[in-house]
Amino acid sequence: MNFLAPLFLLGGLAVALPVIFHLIRRTTRERKSFSSLMFLMPSPPRLTRRSRLEHLLLLLLRCGVLCLLALGFARPYIKKALDTAQPSGNAKRTILLLDTSASMRRANLWADARARAESIVRDASPVDQVSLMTFDRQLHELITFDEWNRTAVGERVALAVRKLSETSPGWSSTYLGEAIISAAETLADTRGKAVTGPRQIIVISDLQEGSRTEQLQGYEWPKGIELSVEPIKPRHVSNAGLQLVTDTDDTGSKEVTSIRVRVANASDSKIDQFKLGWTTGDGHSIAGQPLNIYVPPGQSRIVPVPIPTNALASLNPDRIILHGDDEDFDNTVYVIPPEKSRMNVWYLGTESDKDPHQPLYFLERAFQETRRQMVQVFRGDTNLPWSLAVITEAISDSAAKSLRDNVVTGKTVLVAIKDTQIAATLAQLLGVERVNLSEAQVHNYAMLSEIDFRHPLFAPFSDPRFSDFTKIHFWKYRKIDTASLPNARMLAKFENGDPALLEVPVGKGKVFILASGWQPENSQLALSTKFVPLLYAFLEESGTTTPPTSQYYIGDAVPLNANETGLLVHPPSGSELHLSPGEAIFSQTMAPGIYTLGAQAGRRFAVNLDAAESRTAPMPLDELERLGAPVVHQPTVATYEAQRKVRLRNTELEERQKLWRWFLLGTLAVLFAETWLGGWTARGAPSPEAANP
Repeated sequence: MNFLAPLFLLGGLAVALPVIFHLIRRTTRERKSFSSLMFLMPSPPRLTRRSRLEHLLLLLLRCGVLCLLALGFARPYIKKALDTAQPSGNAKRTILLLDTSASMRRANLWADARARAESIVRDASPVDQVSLMTFDRQLHELITFDEWNRTAVGERVALAVRKLSETSPGWSSTYLGEAIISAAETLADTRGKAVTGPRQIIVISDLQEGSRTEQLQGYEWPKGIELSVEPIKPRHVSNAGLQLVTDTDDTGSKEVTSIRVRVANASDSKIDQFKLGWTTGDGHSIAGQPLNIYVPPGQSRIVPVPIPTNALASLNPDRIILHGDDEDFDNTVYVIPPEKSRMNVWYLGTESDKDPHQPLYFLERAFQETRRQMVQVFRGDTNLPWSLAVITEAISDSAAKSLRDNVVTGKTVLVAIKDTQIAATLAQLLGVERVNLSEAQVHNYAMLSEIDFRHPLFAPFSDPRFSDFTKIHFWKYRKIDTASLPNARMLAKFENGDPALLEVPVGKGKVFILASGWQPENSQLALSTKFVPLLYAFLEESGTTTPPTSQYYIGDAVPLNANETGLLVHPPSGSELHLSPGEAIFSQTMAPGIYTLGAQAGRRFAVNLDAAESRTAPMPLDELERLGAPVVHQPTVATYEAQRKVRLRNTELEERQKLWRWFLLGTLAVLFAETWLGGWTARGAPSPEAANP
């Protein structure tokens, strides 16, 4: 039984009044005069027995009158079962997006998110359609709409509970924007069917600041699809994260003596004292003397952690941990000490490296050893592998032939024309019959113009702050007849249109031809700030300047070398993953730790948590709305309409049944019985005269 006005049921509390009246014991009002007591002080008689209920049937009738009146005024009605055979076109389609990123590993978040998802699934009506998805860096479907429709109505909740029990948060970062867009596209894809029911996306997440939502900027949201957000609040708001700093290079140090890490403390944290250090074994205790770090809430500190030496180094520590934090999911970074790339530049020339008027003098001083890179310039015939060959003068035919054979296989050669005698060597190197060179007539000086900044050589200079080459004056240069070089690409010209820098492909390799030397006798190039980055750009074109990366984030693809395909990969879990012979990348970086390619002595790389996951402060509630998402904060118009229809249907049922009439008739009947019983009880009681004759 239901009631249209249930507040009237509070009137049933008035049943306490008859009980109170029946418990009141009153003294008699009749007075008798006794001569012998006239001189005593009057005093009321004392009750010698406890107050007790009398006339229970009369009491029950009076209480029943009040209860029947309260029930009648509450307008009762009997609710009929709804017809579940409603047309499927009005069914509500809902996609549940459940966050399984690394930040959901915090205490209580995943359990609360699961409970909320199960509650939403249980509240779905038999005609509703629900799809369950999880997201982190990728979107994963647990239950599709088709699978939901194929499942019996009574088994849908059990299916969702089982799927959720098999799921847990991973270590990936949060790509909230991409997940919402994918869900919206799924709801918008009706496959040609007319959809009249409401469609909505429900996001269950901790909504931390590190969630990537920039994809929503400018997205054209489909009509008729709404977004509802169910934020899950963590038990502990304080959190500090640890990240590896890999984008710095100390050029003043040739050896790596420390590893830089960043400690970031949340803005609402109540903790500001931490300990930092290397760990081995169980990965939970700091080995050696820890570093004491002070980080105020809302700030971060970059801390150099010395690389272990002596006894600690023999333990081969591979991670740095942070102590003093409430949440430890982001308190570990795995470290592979960076390898120094070693490259050789082969210089084919006879001049002295001590002569400041020759190109070799400036070439050797342009490449300085750093903590990340060491470039060695050598001369003469050698069997050393080289990355870049530099020619400034004519060489022997045998040397030119050997050099061309290397270029055909993919090597890179830079020819800086110091004089026209290099024409024969250049022709043999390029594989052409003849290259015409002549001294150009220069009035005062020449300047570069029409530089191709789209080419990788000049791309670093494309910014307007660095694109000015007019301060580099060329006193001498050689005119190159490009008619004999049909495949040559002109990368820069002089102001009169003569080629200044050419790129000529030779087999798989390439030859760069500079029309002038960089020594002061020919130009100011060696004295310019553009000289060193330009030489490194030539090294990059050889493809051997960058050492293999040893630091990656969760979900990153690791490129494999030609000799690494078909090997075994040993992830941190201790299992083995087989690589197919044609596999060029390894993409199963799903957990933080140290990975090894091949045997234990093979290539090792570290995979760490994305730094954005440590930004666990709550996202502003209006952030998604600012990006254009139709976030629903209150019941929608469709919900209001459904509630109004329910109220109208209930009112119609109550007016049709009119059960209140029967309650009023019952009240009158009980009142009649109570009146008769009360009169009979009063008549049956003895009078005072009869009681005291």
